[in-house]
Amino acid sequence: MPVINRIAEFHAEMTQWRHQIHAHPETAFEEHKTADLVAGLLESFGVSVDRGIAQTGVIGTLKGSLAGDRAIALRADMDGLHIEEQNDVPHASQNHGRMHACGHDGHTAMLLGAAKHLAETRNFAGTIHFIFQPAEENEGGARLMIEEGVLERYPVEAVYGMHNWPEVPVGQFAVRPGPMMAAFDIFEITISGRGAHAAMPHLAIDPIVAAAQLVSGLQTITSRNVHPLEGAVVSITQVHGGDTWNVIPDRVVLRGTTRSFNPAVRDQIEPAIRRIADGICRACGAQMALRYERRYPALINASTETEIAAATAASIVGESNVKRDLLPSMAAEDFACFLEQKPGAYIWIGNGTAEAGGILHNPHYDFNDEVLPLGASYWVRLAESVLAKERASASPT
Repeated sequence: MPVINRIAEFHAEMTQWRHQIHAHPETAFEEHKTADLVAGLLESFGVSVDRGIAQTGVIGTLKGSLAGDRAIALRADMDGLHIEEQNDVPHASQNHGRMHACGHDGHTAMLLGAAKHLAETRNFAGTIHFIFQPAEENEGGARLMIEEGVLERYPVEAVYGMHNWPEVPVGQFAVRPGPMMAAFDIFEITISGRGAHAAMPHLAIDPIVAAAQLVSGLQTITSRNVHPLEGAVVSITQVHGGDTWNVIPDRVVLRGTTRSFNPAVRDQIEPAIRRIADGICRACGAQMALRYERRYPALINASTETEIAAATAASIVGESNVKRDLLPSMAAEDFACFLEQKPGAYIWIGNGTAEAGGILHNPHYDFNDEVLPLGASYWVRLAESVLAKERASASPT
């Protein structure tokens, strides 16, 4: 069962939506124009729309033509990133310093395409809630939606998500039960010493020396503290300190991120950072202050829903094109917050090789429009499969 013919017919329309969103990227909780476009299109399809959820979120609700009490949620993210686009294309970003470098423009367009077709056919029993979520990048829009009671206002039995993946060829999907993407935490270490003339280091307590030792020391968490068969990452991504060539500064600030799959490993990392940072700073005569924030949990696919997602993908591209053996990613996704509340599955759709379209979060990235009807067809087949007409009870003999 390949791409749905009707969806293929409005491929150009989906591409136009995608290009419009790409040209006007909006970052976390600023997705006002994107939400206007999404809400307007959903209403034109005949889908009931609610707005202002988690500030700029949009939820569309559609009931099938067949009787049924079941309900599911299909989710797409709408936000862009703080990146200056370097693509020379007609639909390049018109918003300075903002860009759809993760393909959320494509995610939104694919779910809109599915909503259009499902509203035309309504060949399912029950209710579909189309969740168009703001602020996936860093700011936890999914968590805010949940805190605002979205799953109580729109009760569902399962939630499903999808992300494009440049490492997977077009025409393939990838999904696995259990951990699919990592937990995401951030930290900030402030090292306070005593500034002095750079020519007189004996008068200083040098926070730069402490910071240099600490950058290396933190790597022992993954190499010597975490079990070798468990996944963990500790990365320093920012170093701030000093203003000129001949002054040892009073303070250096290190910032970074940690990633893990196992909650026990996640619990292990924060105290390990504190212990190592405190020990190194004390040895250098400096003081340390740690700020540690837990952002997104690990994204854990439920086994039953994963099989449903895989079977749906296979019905479109064939079983051999559904990859079940790809390694989980250390990237994070706040769809994990939905999966903490409800069973569901998150699938990757191939966006072409990295060489062909750039990598995620790269200024040269662009979503592959060839994928749009494939993703929309997946959403439609998934909804129709999960919300198939319930079989009547067998007559007693």
